Amino acid sequence: MKIITIKCAPERNKKYKNGFAPGISPRKMFRWARLLMLTGILASCQKFVQAPAPVTTLSSENTYTSVSTAAAVLDGIYIALNPSATNDAGNAFSLSTSLLCGLSADEFSQISTAGTSLTQYYTNGLTNQNGDLWNYAYPIIFNVNSAITGISNSRSLPATVKQQLLGEAQFIRAFLYFYLANLYGPVPLVLTTTPQANATLTRAPVNQVYQQIISDLTAAQSELGQQFLDGTIQNASTSRSRPSYWAATALLARVYLYNGYVTGDNSNFTNAVSESSILIKNTTLFGLSSLEAVFLKASLGNKEAIWQLEPTVAGYPTSEAREFIIPATGPSDSYPVWLSNNLVNAFEPGDLRKAQWVNSVTTGGTTYYFAYKYKNNILNSTINEYSDIFRLGEQYLIRAEAEAKLNNISGARADINAIRDRAGLPNTTAVTQNDLLIAILHERRVEFFTEMGHRWLDLKRMGAVNSVMSTVATEKGGTWNANDALYPVPATDLQTDPNLRQNPGY
Repeated sequence: MKIITIKCAPERNKKYKNGFAPGISPRKMFRWARLLMLTGILASCQKFVQAPAPVTTLSSENTYTSVSTAAAVLDGIYIALNPSATNDAGNAFSLSTSLLCGLSADEFSQISTAGTSLTQYYTNGLTNQNGDLWNYAYPIIFNVNSAITGISNSRSLPATVKQQLLGEAQFIRAFLYFYLANLYGPVPLVLTTTPQANATLTRAPVNQVYQQIISDLTAAQSELGQQFLDGTIQNASTSRSRPSYWAATALLARVYLYNGYVTGDNSNFTNAVSESSILIKNTTLFGLSSLEAVFLKASLGNKEAIWQLEPTVAGYPTSEAREFIIPATGPSDSYPVWLSNNLVNAFEPGDLRKAQWVNSVTTGGTTYYFAYKYKNNILNSTINEYSDIFRLGEQYLIRAEAEAKLNNISGARADINAIRDRAGLPNTTAVTQNDLLIAILHERRVEFFTEMGHRWLDLKRMGAVNSVMSTVATEKGGTWNANDALYPVPATDLQTDPNLRQNPGY
């Protein structure tokens, strides 16, 4: 399994052939490299990490004796989630999720020369050679598990710091398992760093994975502070780039909503309402920002942000801006995707989100629409945008959906209308449970497009994936089979773990 190997991310384009862009911050790269040394995973591609750490690395015994070195471990994990050292989506879990899931769904069109891997996601024709998100997530989970062990065993970290870092690690593990369970179904539940045990794990049922996620998040809620902290873990910050109690609450609200569909137990929907309400009701910290401000960094007054990832390379804007904004020359191998007509035509007349979050270029007589949520793609400009991972708009629609499932019609309508009002639209006309769920699916489509795979997961969760994709896959030049709703387990992991089984259809 990839929890004990490091595999190079597949190269998607040739923008930076050496894997790192010019202008990279030495301080941040040092911290990233130090993380790899601290956790003992610095190795060449495909090399098993079983040899002792070189004598020049810090040992696990002293890694967690100081706040700075312990915090650096978590810093490195956030960099691994969003390493914008290149414009290669294959290097960033966050951007890969937005891009690959958007291709699988109905959000993007792409050029014919985009590359085999992207085309396979686009045409819903994956093979067991496509293990991108699985391969990115498990090495990070290994690091998280190592951090949990080291922090828990530390006798010298201040109690408050120890709690904060443990909460951050548990939150990240829950975050990654949420995506693994929704993209792959049952997955190995890796909770230790013991190679012998991890190498022979079976795939845990989705409901078991969800119980672990909920356990991690409730623990994180009790350990994480309600104050936003800076990199020292000891000072308040206007940035919201370190996980907090609020981030754990946001993910827990989402998990309860999804788990309600898995278990059929309405108590999950009740819990989703409760958790999302904690955030919505805290108007001191949170609020729906104007459409122009939703993707600004929190320190610029964006109250919608709950947890953001900051660009990790000096002078480079967000990965989303560099990936999705198409230049005046139009699409190319370096800019292979644009918004599909399906998505562009889904906006209602007068929807301000289309005016504010969609832009276009016309070349060769063809107009290409692209995601313009993140607008700053200028190198060495002042960084004014961070990547939104959790924001308050989602909490309104989580609560609306959970309320609809509980037949709280007026509550669901009020939350939908809060989002529609910001978009300049009239109140929803939906008045029945079924119509409300259809309205919520639409609202989520035009609110969260190109954000962390929401559309792909929404179609699956709400039972619409087969009806939508049977048409869309054909339009994209592929075919649709119900088995395509789950991604394949990578072939290399099937070969190394005899207890793993492939998803049907691969």
